[in-house]
Amino acid sequence: MVEVWLPYGRTEVSVKVPDENFLGVLEPRDEPLPEDAGPEIEHALQDPVDSKPLSSIVSSGEKVAIVTDDATRPVPTHLLLEPMITELTRANITPEDITVIIGTGMHRAAGSEEMGRIVGAKLADQLKSMNHDCRSNTLVRVGTTSHGTEVLLNEAFVKADVRVLTGDIELHHYAGYGGGRKSVLPGVSGEQTILQNHALSLCEGAGPGIMKGNPVSEDMTEAAEMAKVDFITNVVLNRRGEIVKTYSGDLHKAFLRGTQLVDKMCKVTCESKADIAVVSPGGAPRDRDLYDSLRAIHHTLSIVNDGGAIILIAECPGGHGSQQLYDWMGKIDDPRKMEREIRKKFAIGGNEACFLANALERVKIYLLSSIPDYYVSNVFKMRPSRTANGALQAALRTVGKDSKIAIVPYGATTLPMLVEDQKEKGASG
Repeated sequence: MVEVWLPYGRTEVSVKVPDENFLGVLEPRDEPLPEDAGPEIEHALQDPVDSKPLSSIVSSGEKVAIVTDDATRPVPTHLLLEPMITELTRANITPEDITVIIGTGMHRAAGSEEMGRIVGAKLADQLKSMNHDCRSNTLVRVGTTSHGTEVLLNEAFVKADVRVLTGDIELHHYAGYGGGRKSVLPGVSGEQTILQNHALSLCEGAGPGIMKGNPVSEDMTEAAEMAKVDFITNVVLNRRGEIVKTYSGDLHKAFLRGTQLVDKMCKVTCESKADIAVVSPGGAPRDRDLYDSLRAIHHTLSIVNDGGAIILIAECPGGHGSQQLYDWMGKIDDPRKMEREIRKKFAIGGNEACFLANALERVKIYLLSSIPDYYVSNVFKMRPSRTANGALQAALRTVGKDSKIAIVPYGATTLPMLVEDQKEKGASG
């Protein structure tokens, strides 16, 4: 018997797999960490990818806008901002000339305490900080992408002389990767811009770890080009939220370098498909609600045989996390009808309902969470379980006692791939 522990909120749960069923544990690879994140970030700023250093891009008196991730992201933004402000100060840029914009997209605004944590205690009183408002009447139209997305952006960002992005590069379940261009769209974009872009998630080519031919990523990239981004500083984090590497410089080339490291760390191969996958998003904050936790199923579904099962281990203290996900799952059972209706009037969360409905046609999904059983079974059409081992035994009875079982403890940051699929797609494919 093999016992494996999986993250669940801020604790762990164990699952016991018979030796003859055990296919393996699929998890991100660890990369060496810098001795100190500070010098690592400073070096990236001073030796950027295909760009002059930040201090050489700006001129005295210019207005600088720096976009950061919002409070829902794990990025240690304050560690990035401190050396960046030092660089700008060397170029005679004063704190009064710098505006930090929290790139909320359509997320909630950061509160004052959260904003203080994002910017950092040293800088909170020095810099002007603001939440982006995707419904503001001051948004500026900068163009239309080839996919037909009308690009409306934050006024302070557009009118700045120098535009800088910060964030982290990681897998994203339909944009391919987070980071880089994603700080513009959705980060500082208007609501309609975001909805038009995210509607492309229903199109062929959208998916985790994919950029070439991915309409969501291509659309985001065009928007960032229209925004005339001057410089980015992005980090790659490991499963524990530690900075592995920092990439600064050109919007495209620095970002691409980061995706290559993400591929090395997070794309893991398996020789054959599993009949049952036991997967956790990775614990808090990755499993804060069902909406976010579905990312782990996005990443794992392709390595599970049709007719098999996925056991999702996700605490979900925030419940379902999306009213649109709840509403769509509660009113339409047919995935094809659901997709047709969602395409008519797209709403974020509707696309996740569409994904979940399609996944449920392929595999059975068991859920260990804090969500009441009634909603798990009657709204989200999954099979509730009170224990991980109880869910596994139920899956073995349904799928078959000889089922091969894969364990994915960090499903939000792991992309399992069959060996032949990885050869076909290649890095960042």
